[in-house]
Amino acid sequence: MQLRQSERRQAKIKIGLQGCAGSGKTFSSLLLAKGLTNGDFTKVAIIDTENGSADLYAHLGNYNVLSLQTPFTPQKYVEAIEVCEKAGMEVIILDSISHCWDYLLDYHSSLAGNSFTNWAKIKPLEKLFIDKILQSNAHVIATMRTKQDYVLNQKDGKFIPEKVGLKAVQRDGLDFEFTLVFDVDIKHFAVASKDRTEIFMDKPEFIISIETGKKILDWCNSGKQDTPDNPKELSEQEVYSEIQMCNSVSELLALYKKYPQYQENLKPYFEVKKSLLIQLTNPQNLNQNGHAKHY
Repeated sequence: MQLRQSERRQAKIKIGLQGCAGSGKTFSSLLLAKGLTNGDFTKVAIIDTENGSADLYAHLGNYNVLSLQTPFTPQKYVEAIEVCEKAGMEVIILDSISHCWDYLLDYHSSLAGNSFTNWAKIKPLEKLFIDKILQSNAHVIATMRTKQDYVLNQKDGKFIPEKVGLKAVQRDGLDFEFTLVFDVDIKHFAVASKDRTEIFMDKPEFIISIETGKKILDWCNSGKQDTPDNPKELSEQEVYSEIQMCNSVSELLALYKKYPQYQENLKPYFEVKKSLLIQLTNPQNLNQNGHAKHY
């Protein structure tokens, strides 16, 4: 373990956008994405589970669309995100992730046995999906459908029913996973129900625009940049992956010294890799045709 001073680094934003049908989640997401890419829609991809609704806004620009078909499994979402990442997309819109939760609920109800203990089979699937969103090297905007209800509002002396969104069709507490969550109403006004950027929190309701995305981009870029002199702190899992990539004992030793906080837990893996590298680089362990000797 090692203490260090806190510092905010440049980040890829993870945004949740929740609202009822007709609130403009897809349109708002595209405006945010355009701002996040400084107007370059070629770097935006929308993963569409809404029966082609992504193409309704093609007049905004030439963004990319990846359509998903049922069943909307977590694995299918993960694969779609990876396709977008490999294509160099800077912003990935998931429209929407509520279909994934619907799938998990249906899968849970189909399982035999105790309903409570069966959730242990669901959580790893959901975690796979959420971890992929949070660890993506792109900005991610995830839309969530909210359950609908109607309230009577008085207008010009008459009571008129208006559609309102209630709870998101998603696991309780999922909003805590995002850096920023916008609640959008049927009139397209947004408020931030969660905001770690502190740009929108406690601000009056507003309509999301391209400028909103630009403000978020400025916040993302205002942190400390990862450079050779200021490298990103790796997680224990990432250091484990780096161990497997080492090509020499000296490189392995440098990695070991660089992360003292992980030395105790990862020491067995360092030792196994060291033995393998010594065996591969020692000429006495190889015969003339290049095959390793067996003892």
